[in-house]
Amino acid sequence: MSEYFRYPTPVNTAASTPAKAGAQLGDGANGGLRSVTPTFPPGPRPSPGWSGLRTGLLFAAMLATPAALTAQQTPADLVDPFVGTLADFGQLSPAAVAPFGMMQLGPDTSPANHAGYDHAATTLLGFSHTRGVGVGCGGAGGDLMISLRYADKPGPARIDKRSETARPGVYRVRYDGGILAEMAATRGAGVLRFTLPRAGTVDLRIDPRHSYSKRLAASWASLASDDLRADLVAGTVCDQGAYHLHSASRILVNGRPIHQRLTTGANDLATLHIAGKAGDAIEIRTGLSTVDGRGAASVRDTEIGSKSLAAVASETRAGWNRVLGRVVPSGSRGQRALFYTSLYRVMETPVAIDDPDGRHRDNGGAVQTSPKGRTRYTNWSLWDNYRTQMPLLALLQPERSADIAQSLVALYAGGKAQWSTPNEPFLTVRTEHAGIALLDMHRKGIAFDAAAALAGMAADSDTLKRGTPDEQIEAAYDDWATAELARDLGRTDLAKKFTAKAQSYRPMWRSVFQTPGADGDVVKARGLYQGTLWQYRWAPIFDLPWMTQTVGRDRLLGELHHFFDAGLFNMTNEPDIQVPWMFAALGQPQATADLVRTILTKPIAHPYTNSGKLPVPFVGRSFALSPQGFADGMDDDAGGMTAWYVFATLGLYPLVPGEPWYVVTTPAFARSDIDLGKGRTLTIQRSGPEDGRITQASLNGRPLPNYRVQHADLLRGGTLTITTTVTTATRIVPQLQDVAAKTPKHGASRPR
Repeated sequence: MSEYFRYPTPVNTAASTPAKAGAQLGDGANGGLRSVTPTFPPGPRPSPGWSGLRTGLLFAAMLATPAALTAQQTPADLVDPFVGTLADFGQLSPAAVAPFGMMQLGPDTSPANHAGYDHAATTLLGFSHTRGVGVGCGGAGGDLMISLRYADKPGPARIDKRSETARPGVYRVRYDGGILAEMAATRGAGVLRFTLPRAGTVDLRIDPRHSYSKRLAASWASLASDDLRADLVAGTVCDQGAYHLHSASRILVNGRPIHQRLTTGANDLATLHIAGKAGDAIEIRTGLSTVDGRGAASVRDTEIGSKSLAAVASETRAGWNRVLGRVVPSGSRGQRALFYTSLYRVMETPVAIDDPDGRHRDNGGAVQTSPKGRTRYTNWSLWDNYRTQMPLLALLQPERSADIAQSLVALYAGGKAQWSTPNEPFLTVRTEHAGIALLDMHRKGIAFDAAAALAGMAADSDTLKRGTPDEQIEAAYDDWATAELARDLGRTDLAKKFTAKAQSYRPMWRSVFQTPGADGDVVKARGLYQGTLWQYRWAPIFDLPWMTQTVGRDRLLGELHHFFDAGLFNMTNEPDIQVPWMFAALGQPQATADLVRTILTKPIAHPYTNSGKLPVPFVGRSFALSPQGFADGMDDDAGGMTAWYVFATLGLYPLVPGEPWYVVTTPAFARSDIDLGKGRTLTIQRSGPEDGRITQASLNGRPLPNYRVQHADLLRGGTLTITTTVTTATRIVPQLQDVAAKTPKHGASRPR
């Protein structure tokens, strides 16, 4: 039986004030985990066939003690899916999801964030099957929303916040006076179970037109309760394209099919009236496919079949433990919980889309079949996460990264769109910088068709925008990646061509960025997509040697200090998140260590949003174990930000995606063990205090004088040691703790 349903689990909520429970305050007063053990009301009279199961569950829950729970905690048990689900902080959801899974089965509330849920909300709309992961705009997903209410129940459905729990792969809540909703997910399927607290007629409604983006089409292919099928089309994130999805559902009452037909009304809403008894369990088992309804039914029957909800939850929990357990950090429970919660978000995307027979659709809408033993992935947000999340997958999931890389190569076959096409197989965001991610994986020994990738990258170059200053830098990075891959493959002619093309941005950089003008701190100045000129100044990290030679190392370091001293840094968006690590690359490892530790552990000033600069900065933790979880306006961006956190806590950072080395700094944990596979383990240990002066880094006893380590050397395993000494000197960069700034009341998000 699944541990998820055997024991009550801690949730980040407060019994008396659910609307603002667990909100992280800007002064850090609420930075810790606020947990309660929910007490569920006694179970109603069970229907025949369910008595033993429910009695056993309640009995086991009553016998559980805090000590027993602690002894049995695994990485998955430490994850808190409510982190980053409050208002516009993180844009995440507590939905049930498997590692790299299409299915994100979870609650839809009013109000809601971009993933359909707000931790402060007390009104429940229903439960839908898909959603993006902290990706901005209005989000995407929300497909096939299911609701169940008593026919005689007026007004909105109210959530019992005290009952709300979630762990990786499962979500559970009581609402509407006692209806219990429980759900569990596999890669492409999900089980949603409602248990009735009293007798009465209930209305099961399934809405195919519900969506967080534009619903472009929805139709029912079958209305039979034993095999309910829908064909769905909706806008991708920011409605830049469209994705096509197919579902197949089966409705059961007390574990048995009911052989009925749903009726449809306005907006294709499908309804089924069920005369229920107290304790009746109504289940909806759904599979998703990018191909067709037959594929969706095959996913449903293969991945969940007749398994119990507890069995599905247990298998998904085991899957999460396999993925998360490859890293074992030391530290307090709170530290490990935030680490695993962050790693959990990293491992949600991209998603695997193959049906059991290997079929999937490509981004042109054509049906393809993956070779045996291979998997196709989609759900890209590369502009956001090529810097951090993709390199972290290359380190921790190299086997999976081979399939991810080949999936990226396939995007070029028909001409890769920079955002998305009208025929995407699943919700997605954008694919810029796929070539940088491919170069990075190639140089880290991950196998894929590099020749095909090079051909696609070279052709893609002509489609890149180069009008604004940021577009020129981003296109130059892509061209640099093409040149470097060509050089690696012995294509010296192509390497020479694209090196020259990559360097063509340099006169513009000297003119615009070498000495930013009066508009240097203006968000979107000179047509920038997001950010300021000061923040984009450091974007050509691939060309750091040239930048250093052009400006001079000492002057460049001075300008880096000014960047932080003047409060120009923005941790809430990706364009400059690499900048704290540049000090170490330029010979000042202590500045990097201090900045990173401050960002990881202390409230700092966050003055920027995507559209402007706040007159009064928000002050708060960048990462915290609470429903707020992130700074104001900070999206997780498909694991982009949480991967930064994971790297930083380990004391590593891929400063230049495309070059196979890491900056080394003081790790947050005294020791972390990473399972590299094939019997190899990398231990990262800190010898000395976390806030001490960093004096040395070494790998297997060999000093790393430049505080950088090669990926290939890490893969051999051994021990990476960072030595620090006690110091009384105050080295915290002051502008990151702007005490004059104010925090919005209750941690609420500012309108933008």
